[in-house]
Amino acid sequence: MTRMPRFLALWLLASAALPATPAAASNSATDEPGKRPRICLVLSGGGARGAAHVGVLRVLEEYRVPVHCIAGTSMGSLVGAAYATGTTLPEMDVILGSISTELLFKEEPPRQELSMRRKQDDYDILFTPEVGLSKGEVKMGKGIVTGVQLETVLRQLSKTKGYQHFDRLPIPYRAVATDLVTGQAVVFKEGELANVMRASMSVPGAVAPAEFNGMMLVDGMLTSNLPVETARQMGADVIIAVNVGTPLLKREQLNGILGVSGQMLSILTEQNVQASLANLQPQDILISPELGDYSTGDFDALPQIAPLGEAAARKMEQRLRQLALPPAEYAALRQQQMNHAPAEQLVVDEIRFDNLQRVNPQALVGLVDTQPGKPVDQAVLDKDMRRLYGTGDFEHVSYRVLEEDGKRVLAINAAEKTWGPNYLRFGLGLSSDFDGDSSFNLLGSHRQTWLNERGAEWRNDVQIGQTTSWQSEWYQPLSAGNPLFVAPHLAITQRSADLYDDERRIGTYDMFSTLVGVDVGSQFNRYGELRLGLVTGQVSPSLDSGPDYLEPLDKRLQAGALTARLRLDQIDSANFPRSGWRSQINVFDSQQALGAEEEYTKWSGELTSAISFDSHTFNFALFAADKLGDEPLPNYEQFQWGGFLRQSGYAPGQLLGADLQFGRVMYYHRIMQGTVLEGAYGGISMEVGRMGEPLVKSNSDDWILSNSLFIGTDSPIGPLYLGYGRADDGNSSLYFYLGRPF
Repeated sequence: MTRMPRFLALWLLASAALPATPAAASNSATDEPGKRPRICLVLSGGGARGAAHVGVLRVLEEYRVPVHCIAGTSMGSLVGAAYATGTTLPEMDVILGSISTELLFKEEPPRQELSMRRKQDDYDILFTPEVGLSKGEVKMGKGIVTGVQLETVLRQLSKTKGYQHFDRLPIPYRAVATDLVTGQAVVFKEGELANVMRASMSVPGAVAPAEFNGMMLVDGMLTSNLPVETARQMGADVIIAVNVGTPLLKREQLNGILGVSGQMLSILTEQNVQASLANLQPQDILISPELGDYSTGDFDALPQIAPLGEAAARKMEQRLRQLALPPAEYAALRQQQMNHAPAEQLVVDEIRFDNLQRVNPQALVGLVDTQPGKPVDQAVLDKDMRRLYGTGDFEHVSYRVLEEDGKRVLAINAAEKTWGPNYLRFGLGLSSDFDGDSSFNLLGSHRQTWLNERGAEWRNDVQIGQTTSWQSEWYQPLSAGNPLFVAPHLAITQRSADLYDDERRIGTYDMFSTLVGVDVGSQFNRYGELRLGLVTGQVSPSLDSGPDYLEPLDKRLQAGALTARLRLDQIDSANFPRSGWRSQINVFDSQQALGAEEEYTKWSGELTSAISFDSHTFNFALFAADKLGDEPLPNYEQFQWGGFLRQSGYAPGQLLGADLQFGRVMYYHRIMQGTVLEGAYGGISMEVGRMGEPLVKSNSDDWILSNSLFIGTDSPIGPLYLGYGRADDGNSSLYFYLGRPF
């Protein structure tokens, strides 16, 4: 690099001796008089820092510098592919403005489109990633994200769809990835652009490797982050290289395992970048934008990063203008490069699922809205891919359009999880009122899927803490993809409930139950679920402490009941909903004809909805519970209520009785924008409720007004809340929750 100024001076001297025309000034790389040089743009990787490439392109267009070929790595391959296929800079600006970390890396489909079984997981305290169990080994995914959503965004950037030979694009193009097995650079000369870009920017550990022709591919930054030699092989006479790579961290920044791991990748990258820089020749131009503290992960700041590339390119104005074409000639070239053929209206004759070993393709047909014989809508097809991924059975979902025997086939490659079909997750719930009343629950959940071709699933949940339980269910669809199912289940539970006389705790109920049953039901597509069931077993209530009149007459009771449950769920988030609604109705009909010792019927129902205006959200909720008929509810079957957002100001479970009505209006404001997580909120609530027929007769059954103030955040270990509640009768409390309080 110390000899570069001398080479540069010699090149400028030679250029000055040529006729002062753009054609002559631009060609020191060929001996043919009047022949213009072939100029190739080399765009480096750098994650979000690569938005600076767009700024460089803006200056090249302003100076009328022609681009005859493009070679890119990682983010450089993304910007390069967009420009090579005719995407204009204003169109790129719009796309960059719409890209965010959440858009790129939140791969689950909108929650409304998940199956009810997956939605129900959101109401547990599970928070850890799903790990696999296979032959006694614990297995995990190959990346934090799989690239399903990333490919959806990449398809928007390319004006050319389908499998392409890259020399036939409006601007010839190359992308560089790394073969994770051999450690060698892989230069793509053809392929489906979205898949190629995704392979080139699969950052190890963050994005799962891409599978391509038997190769396992990751980010090209590991082997050729500034692919100068690739551009030279494309016939470049002059290279304009743009380097946006991340500088090495300083010693004081290496203060954790993430910093050290990131530095290792940066060292590997910097070594191959320096080798590429050494191959630049005197006629080549290097542009190195000054990107300050912007990191590779700052995808929420792309519109702010792009102008920094423009500023860096303007510093090279003198040299760049020597490559300029006359206005008419440049305009003709750009017109030719943007004249891409209009996208063909794609119609497929068949939709096929390839490479499935466990999952029955019949179960997937109903999840795909794209239909054979009808025009393919790209947005609908992208949603189909995310919806298939959202089943939880696949580590990656992509597609190809093939011509086979005169038919056009949409071949969906749904790669089953290599760490399945046994999955394990863990959860943690904590709560405290800062007055000595606290609780915890630990949860472990094991799920085994596709136990037969009809899609059977066996789930076991074990919880230890305030409630200790083991719940097991075998979920059996009548056929693959059939909404009808049968679900035998078992629940062994031990829980306690405190008794209060106004604000004074006077006793505690303990209850141990063993219940077995079977449900039959139906899924309503992605909207809800109806179950009708039969349950039998034993219930053992006991008064651990408290007044004698609350003592159950029997220590061991037989249970037998008919059950019904209707769930409808179209809310966008279980923790901090911003739109949608959900409802649930439960009925428990205890009958002596089914072996029960007491006859009674109880029901409960709830309705929640949310509506948002920008960062402001209103959340409405109604809850009611009562007996049906004249038979009173046993003490151990009465409804327990109270606590944060469930009559704030009261202790959890402080209200106990046979007749409950409750309504709540919450307002919360997003005070911190999330990326993959939902962010942080500050809010208030106004609540009104009453507990009729209280178990402790001295307690009031009047209506109670409550209010609360809170802040909440979606953390990596689950939703966190800190709040204060006060009721109009003087009850008040501070609350801390890890997990869902309502």
